[in-house]
Amino acid sequence: MRIGIDLGGTKIAAIAMGDAGDELERLREATPQNDYAGILACIRGLITRLEQSHGPAARIGIGTPGSASPATGLIRNANSVVLNGQALQQDLEKALGRPLRLANDANCFALSEARDGAAAGADCVFGVIVGTGTGAGIVVRGALQQGVNRIGGEWGHNPLPWPRDEEWPGPACYCGRRGCIETWLSGPGLSAAHHRQTGIALSAAEIAAAAAGGDAAACRSLEDYADRMARGLATVINVLDPDVIVLGGGLGQIRALYQLVPDRWGQYVFSDVVRTRLLPPRHGDDSGLRGAALL
Repeated sequence: MRIGIDLGGTKIAAIAMGDAGDELERLREATPQNDYAGILACIRGLITRLEQSHGPAARIGIGTPGSASPATGLIRNANSVVLNGQALQQDLEKALGRPLRLANDANCFALSEARDGAAAGADCVFGVIVGTGTGAGIVVRGALQQGVNRIGGEWGHNPLPWPRDEEWPGPACYCGRRGCIETWLSGPGLSAAHHRQTGIALSAAEIAAAAAGGDAAACRSLEDYADRMARGLATVINVLDPDVIVLGGGLGQIRALYQLVPDRWGQYVFSDVVRTRLLPPRHGDDSGLRGAALL
């Protein structure tokens, strides 16, 4: 039995999985806000409850925002800022009295979809999460590629490729730079771009719904978004050349993107043909949780 923990900004989810990937039980608690000690206690409590029901876990995996620095072991780059600068893995291992495995939540998503999800059997997989932020993970031949700096897949903090005049220098990003892919392709990024274009404040979900209903301004915003995503993913294809890109997160639920983006990325990819497939996740919102258990 394996236990996976998905540490989110608003919720902490836990799953107990059997050897065959079958779900034994799932638990969920609200994330203690701005309370690092509370987060540790919540995770420990969830693990304890699962083990009381199903026996000791062979392995425990944690999916977290940001990543642990290979130099210090401290969490960095997390949009849940209370985690930054904390020795999350070491503190949890001390609290639990055993080792565990920790990875970025987008890496967990990619691992789940590569193992038995939409990209099962693919040689090289790029798993993208577009929601409140923009992250990704890389899996090659079933193995997660975190990299020597533990930043493999940090696609969202590269600049938007081939920016148009009106896209330069781009919105300010929390990382301290401007024009990062995340500032354009996250949910807030789509909402902000639509507001700049129309003066109308809508959420990403509302823009997608309006576009599906034929609203001209929303259609234009969604087409602009698809072109920006095509440019961003084209650079990934040019470097990594993945068999499959799996698109998760809230914006991954916009069905039109699975046609709009591949229709556009060919003009940016350095190849006469693009065989890379863009697919929705098989496990949906559960992929990060399942991937943590698979670490």
